[in-house]
Amino acid sequence: MAQPYELDHGFGDGLRLGLIVLSTDESLENEARTVLAGRPLSLLHARIPAEADVTPEKLAMMAEQMTATAERLPRGLDVIGYGCTSASTIIGPDRVAALIRKAHPGVKVSTPITAVTAALKALGVGRVGYGSPYVKTVTAPMRAYLAEQGIDTVAEASFDQGDDYTVARITEDSTRNMLNKLAENDAADGFFASCTNLRTFGIIDTVEAETGRPVVSSNQAMLWHMLQLAGVDARGWGPGRLFQTTL
Repeated sequence: MAQPYELDHGFGDGLRLGLIVLSTDESLENEARTVLAGRPLSLLHARIPAEADVTPEKLAMMAEQMTATAERLPRGLDVIGYGCTSASTIIGPDRVAALIRKAHPGVKVSTPITAVTAALKALGVGRVGYGSPYVKTVTAPMRAYLAEQGIDTVAEASFDQGDDYTVARITEDSTRNMLNKLAENDAADGFFASCTNLRTFGIIDTVEAETGRPVVSSNQAMLWHMLQLAGVDARGWGPGRLFQTTL
């Protein structure tokens, strides 16, 4: 005999976020947990096939899998984030959103490059020191995109790495040293640590204290932006000045 039951909103009191994570990414989900664990929301993930050898051509290939990957996320999501800074730039954030909305019509979409742009503007950073793990053919389109949005790169540093497995294992102290090297350029209003697979959450507050200037990372910005799009007051949830700021 069937038993009676009641329904509620499930986990998260009805607020549901979706995240498309690269199959090669080992950092985004772990950093997201530090911000969202114990919060009144649900975060649901899907993995998109990605090549560990990071080139513009291979990044662009993810467009072919975007809608199919989004379809693996459950319906009724408030915001979906696509977790790749370089690919969202190369594919184009508007196209990424359109491909995701084929599976989830009308959903709000965030990408790291749009989130970073919003974050830097919210923090008043118009001249940025840009740090990345990747080779110049991957970083150049991102710097060009920022320039189109009125954010100039006045200093740049890179680990010149093309393998995503290696990127996930670059120490946070290495990234801290890179950002402090960028801080030698007094023209930079703040700093951007690019790449969702590059760990930063343990050093953002430290670098901000050492340099006196704000630090934005890909994961930090996208999580902040997704929460802003969802209408959440997330001040104090995550690292850095950004999580004391609203749109």
